[in-house]
Amino acid sequence: MEFNKNVDENLKQTVNVNENIKQITKSLRELLQEKNMRYGNSALEPLEGIKYTPEDGIKIRLADKVKRIINSTDLRKNDVADILGYCILLCVHKQWTDFNDLID
Repeated sequence: MEFNKNVDENLKQTVNVNENIKQITKSLRELLQEKNMRYGNSALEPLEGIKYTPEDGIKIRLADKVKRIINSTDLRKNDVADILGYCILLCVHKQWTDFNDLID
């Protein structure tokens, strides 16, 4: 009976984690789409005269956010969301839209 109880509990935890992943990715998608619209797709289409590529611009923004996290005493949800958003924009730029090949 104890074994079955542990299996049931592990299954519930897995389901909860998977539901949380769904909710987080859905919410991040909505946030990123809204911010991208407000910023005019500026990460992928920099202003004329900007001397770096979209990829380099995203890397710079990522580095700034990571430094902010490293130098801060508090981990802020906004900084984490920005990092995830920049990673997604980098994937869009690189046309990495399918990750099924990474599943072992």
